Amino acid sequence: MNKIKVGISVGDLNGIGLETIIKTFNDSRMMDFCTPIIFGSSKMVATHKKALDIKDFNFNIINNTKDAHPKKANLLNIWKDDFEINFGKATTRSGELSFDSLKQATQALKDKKIDVLVTAPINKSSIQEKVSGFIGHTEFLQGNFEGESLMIMLSEIMKIAFVTGHVPLIDVKKAITTENIYSKSLQLNTSLIQDFGIRKPKIAVLGLNPHAGEEGMLGNEENDIIIPTIKKLKEEGIMAFGPYPADSFFINKNLQQFDGILSMYHDQGLTAFKTLSFSEGVNYTAGLNIVRTSPVHGTAYEIAGKGIADEKSFREAVYLACDIFKKRADFKELNKNPLVFKTRK
Repeated sequence: MNKIKVGISVGDLNGIGLETIIKTFNDSRMMDFCTPIIFGSSKMVATHKKALDIKDFNFNIINNTKDAHPKKANLLNIWKDDFEINFGKATTRSGELSFDSLKQATQALKDKKIDVLVTAPINKSSIQEKVSGFIGHTEFLQGNFEGESLMIMLSEIMKIAFVTGHVPLIDVKKAITTENIYSKSLQLNTSLIQDFGIRKPKIAVLGLNPHAGEEGMLGNEENDIIIPTIKKLKEEGIMAFGPYPADSFFINKNLQQFDGILSMYHDQGLTAFKTLSFSEGVNYTAGLNIVRTSPVHGTAYEIAGKGIADEKSFREAVYLACDIFKKRADFKELNKNPLVFKTRK
């Protein structure tokens, strides 16, 4: 009765999202610790199963989240209309439906009909054809929930966050400010404590310039901005260290020494992360009052409908969402009635 209800948006219907979902929950052991509820349609599933030649798996079709079976993979039938699946192609219709799945799953999360959200990959351009201003999952969820979002990519070997996310490279430099580095470091530190149960996290801060500026020869941001911010963080009890040159940081010795890493910009950290952890890595949206995870890969149109997609990253995203939900509950319980110490006069 207390199993976590995992809401799942199906992502782009012409990509590999639904294939990874089916492969993940084809293992009945997944239902031992969670109750999955996929926001899609039975017609969509039938098309994918036929293309993938999957015969030994069926969703429990429901029309309301309250009817979800705790021991089955449930599919909430949110679309009744016919639509065409075009594997490997970006279409306006697929973008429209993927956004509708996300929107309905988000509303269910708001209404507490599900406990956590796991999102399959989308095609942002396809969604933007119908939804102007849509940037991505992270920005959409921040607009719907409390808090300031922070993207953390994580695997068994690292947890890495970013000062700047989906920002053009030409605009990165002006976003590298004391305020941004400070706030992202605090967010990462808080998440490591409440979401991952690390009592005193150690955070490695990367430099911006080649070789972390080489004592100012290759840029001044390290001396003028990053180092003073690290000093400020230490003065406030945050165990932040650096700045470390990004080109030589990502070796086992360094990764084992730190609980979290703060990268200055998107590709600086993600290139290393996806090289080392692509198949099992997970994208986590920290900083909000809800839990959302997703696999690190995209729609992978080139292999869609061929039955060869690896579900490991999606499966890990489900595991992580459930684990963070429990960690947050434990943290809240432990800090519900803190002891107040009074000093004697």
